[in-house]
Amino acid sequence: MRVQANGLAFEVDDQGPPNGEAVLLIMGLGMQLIAWPDELVADLARRGHRVIRFDNRDIGLSQHLDHLGTPSLVQATLRHTFHLPVKAPYGIADMARDTQGLLDALGIARAHVVGASMGGMVAQHLAAAWPERVASLTLLMTTSGARHLPQASLGVRHALLSRPKDNSAEARLAHFQRLFDVIGSPAYRPDPQQLRARMEASLRRSWHPAGTLRQLLAVAADGDRTPLLGRIAAPTHVIHGEADPLVPVAAAHDLARKIRGSSTDLVAGMGHDLPQPLLARFAAGIAANAARA
Repeated sequence: MRVQANGLAFEVDDQGPPNGEAVLLIMGLGMQLIAWPDELVADLARRGHRVIRFDNRDIGLSQHLDHLGTPSLVQATLRHTFHLPVKAPYGIADMARDTQGLLDALGIARAHVVGASMGGMVAQHLAAAWPERVASLTLLMTTSGARHLPQASLGVRHALLSRPKDNSAEARLAHFQRLFDVIGSPAYRPDPQQLRARMEASLRRSWHPAGTLRQLLAVAADGDRTPLLGRIAAPTHVIHGEADPLVPVAAAHDLARKIRGSSTDLVAGMGHDLPQPLLARFAAGIAANAARA
């Protein structure tokens, strides 16, 4: 369904009992709401939760912001490398305002918020700025953005920033398969046919690389969120793969130190994805953290 929030139009999927405690899922960079596996959504719904996933601004079927222009990735990369301010068409804080507005539009006073990767950065802003709206917080494979933390290798960053060799459907699919091979979980490799089917479904639904680029600059411009973390009052659970090549696991330890009373689930062999064999474990952790609230 289409929902208006913060002056923009968002595509929203709303499942589970309408009177259940809401779980709001915020996806990562360039990823659509369908990147949250149906099995995870169904598990949380069976536990009595109203489960909401949505396309972030500029991605999927939500409103695209092409009028803001296509920023220079090279310039932004150089400025970020030399610790200079990065200019972005919008910020992570703006995306947190989207999320807060979405809760308003859906009539949800408080939600159990789950953010993955960039979505975890949005969730940090949301929990710090609107603590009354966040009943519990689960942060998946994300980071505070502190400069001292280990970064992805040059090879991983190259894979993230690379583009398909041309605009054909097959080239796009090959590009995503290469990226998954680099950042996916080494101990939980998916069935190749199932992975291809999921990627094909995503590409059929939407393909908007300019939106991904603007989101990427929002991440780079956001900097260190450490000052926000002390303001997070919601019970917080940190889930992270010990084999994450994009956001090394040191980021999880950093979040756990900086957010009072947080719990952690560090998963051996997990990379920067949501492996099917771990979905029940993730749902149990989200539900247990929600119960703490």
